[in-house]
Formats: sequence, structure tokens, C-alpha cells
Amino acid sequence: MPDQSIPKSVAVLLKSFESCFTAPTHRRFSILVVGWLLCCSRRWVTRVARASGALGDRHHAGFHRFFSEARWKTDDVWKTLVMHLLTYLPKRIDVIVDDTLCRRNGPSIFGTAMHYDGAASSRASKGAAASVACGHAWVVLAVHVPVPWKGPGIAVPILAKLYRSPKTCPESEYRKRSEIARELVEKLYSWLPSDRRINLLGDREYACKTTLRDLHGSIDFTGPMPMDAMLFEPLEEGYTQKRGTKRIKGPRLPSPSDLAAEEPDAWIELKVKIYGRQVTLLIQTLTCLWYTATGTRLIRVVVTRDPKGNYEDRAFFSTRHAASAKTIVEGVGRRWSIEVSFREAKQSLGFSEAQNGWSRGESPDGRPKPGSQPRGHRGRLAVERTAPFALIVRGIIVVWYLGEDRWRQDVGAHKIQAPWYRSKTTPSFDDMLSAIRGEILSHRYLATPPPERTLAEYQRTLQDLGIAA
Repeated sequence: MPDQSIPKSVAVLLKSFESCFTAPTHRRFSILVVGWLLCCSRRWVTRVARASGALGDRHHAGFHRFFSEARWKTDDVWKTLVMHLLTYLPKRIDVIVDDTLCRRNGPSIFGTAMHYDGAASSRASKGAAASVACGHAWVVLAVHVPVPWKGPGIAVPILAKLYRSPKTCPESEYRKRSEIARELVEKLYSWLPSDRRINLLGDREYACKTTLRDLHGSIDFTGPMPMDAMLFEPLEEGYTQKRGTKRIKGPRLPSPSDLAAEEPDAWIELKVKIYGRQVTLLIQTLTCLWYTATGTRLIRVVVTRDPKGNYEDRAFFSTRHAASAKTIVEGVGRRWSIEVSFREAKQSLGFSEAQNGWSRGESPDGRPKPGSQPRGHRGRLAVERTAPFALIVRGIIVVWYLGEDRWRQDVGAHKIQAPWYRSKTTPSFDDMLSAIRGEILSHRYLATPPPERTLAEYQRTLQDLGIAA
């Protein structure tokens, strides 16, 4: 795709990824990114290529080969994206880890398995079975990016890896979700300048010794803790032991549930801003060791209670033992932004709509066998690249939008076009997508004066974009 067919701001951003690819592959990368942005229907590879407007110049199989065969590494692309985001990140970076399910059906698709679907309600008509679905489970690392407008910030995915079920994966290749999370956060840390620190935010699945034990000192973790966690005092300074097994922790302390059973006078009132609201909580704090998960690293525990009694007592902790209770609780609240990111990537960018990574199965003799039956590693590269590509595009959109600094005019224009949104003061992700999409389309139309465009050319453009059937 010639640079003249896209705005300079987008072309410069895409050009910064040149070092990740060969020249021909980078051209396909640019075409697919633009097509991904312009496509208004399902993000199938052929539809994305068609929306880019470059399908007539190249065979469609080349775009499939970009994902399934071309020589490039997703880590190189992720790293370049991280370097762009560093401009907008503080010295202490909030990094969020979580996993999400992209539903995929078919026995010959690489990496599919039955996984718990947190987005499905267990109260659905199908009962408990509604919480389990077949598909790809992705462990995702995202950075929490502060925004110039009044808002909670944006979670931008910067690493993703496929989790494979032990039932469908060779034992030598199996990794638990917590092991994958540890691998991803250490990889991210190796990319960052030495003056940056990471504050990792995760849910209970990642608050375990696999993720946290012997973690680098520049990487902290903040997350939930079981109410029955075994807590201990640290050893006194200058403690010496003359004989016997070396002690590594002090006397046992009350568990979070024991603290919650204390008299009402033991609770302290705290006002925090979480999930976009100012709320009042009752808290108790404790500095101690949680040897089961964090070893001998000192932690700060915060036990919370809802004064209205609508929610159960909960416990949270941070390896930043000097952090305030407010910092810890508000940090836990920021973890939710990755859930918003997943929803936006699936609804607006087709994160769960990949249609490749399968191989033709052999004709069954008699009744087909149930379950996943991939043929070796066929389709592996396509699976491991296509869905994360949607997250890469999301990161490119955020980097471009923050660099353009146009949110005020976009919010103002939106209120004029949709005056019923009287309270709108901040842009949504769809506003960002519409802005970059409009910039590309405006550039294309202005490059060729309208009188020189035929009706057939307009019709073809609309069909390519999926606006007209």
C-alpha cells in the first residue's frame, strides 16, 4: 500500500514497525492494519484485505500467509508498541494480567479446548454448562495508560500468549496460566529502561507462588488474598540462631478472617475512588509475611468491609509494604480496565472472530470422534498471530489518538451530532476508532477530487468497507 493512500500521521506510525519485518511483509502488515481499521464487518482475513482497498493488487493468499508462514515475531511487534507507549507512562507502571476466552469451534483448529467462560452467566437457561465453552484462552498483559481527559485510564494489551489445556497439549509444552503470566511480565521487564518499575495487578489466580515467589525486586504485585491466608511476622533484625533448622519467618499472625472478626473499634474509615465512584470502606491493615505465596518478601495486607453490608469482607495485599491502604485498594480497582479492554477488542476489533488456524481433517471412518483433533502443529502460527493482531491494532489506535491530542474537538463534534448525549465529556474507544478511520477515509477521498470519481468507484469503496452489500 503506497504511503500516499493513508494520512502521514498513520504512515509514520506504521513505518516505525519496519524493523520487525522484511520489506514485503511490512507492506502486508500496513495493509492489514489499515484494513482492520476500516473493516465494518467481521474481521476475517479476506474481509480485512478487501476493506484495505489493496486486494486487487495482490493475491488474497498472501494475506493468509502473513499469519501462517511469514517470518516475523509477535514479540518484536509488541516491543515496538511498548516503546511508543513509554511516552505516556509514569516511572512506576501499572501492568495488569488476566486471561480471556475467544470462542472457536471445530475439531481441526489448533489449540482449542473447553475452558471456563467468565463472561457467561452460570444462571443461564443451560445451567452450569453455560459457563464452559470451547475456544482459545489467552493470557494477556496490559499496561494502564493515564489519559489527558478526566477518566480512569486505558488498559492497552502489550503481550498475549495462548494457554493450552493439559488435555490437548504435550506434557513438555504445558504451562499453567500463572507460569505464562510470570514469563510475560519478566519479558516486559527486560524491555523497559532501568529506571522503570512495574506494579503488577492481577486476580486471585495470579496471586500465587508460581507468579510471585522470587520475583524481581523492581516488580511489585497487588491483588486479592484468601481470607484464610497464613500470615507471619518477619524475623527480628539481628536475629541469630545457634542450632537447628534455620528459621525464615517469625510467629504466626491472625489471618484476614481473624482480623475481620475483631471488635468494631479496630476498623478505620477510608474513602477511596474505585470503578469511577467515591466510596467509603472500613479497613484494617497489617505488615507481615505471606510465606506461602511471596516467601520472605514483606507485604502490606488490607482487609476491607462494606459499611452497608452489601458485600462480603475481602482481603488484598501488595508487595509494596510501604504503600498506603488507599493506594492498594485503588490499584486493585484499576485491574478492571483490562476487562473493558477485552470487551472493546471483541466488539469493535473482532478479537474473537479469527477464521484461520485449522487444517483439513482426514475423512472419518464411521462416526466422528468428539473433541479437539488438530493435526500436529498445523495452523499454530496462524492461531498464535491472528487474534493478538487485533490487540496490536488496538494499541496502535491508542498511540495514534494520544499523539494527535484531538479528544476535545471529537467530544464537541459528538455532542453536536448526537445532542442527546448531554453529559458526554470524554471520548470512548469507539470514538478513537472512528477518528482514525475517518482520517484515513478523508485522506483517500481528498487525494482524488470527487468529480473524477465514478459512481462505480464509490460503490466499490462502500462494498469493500462492508457499508453496502
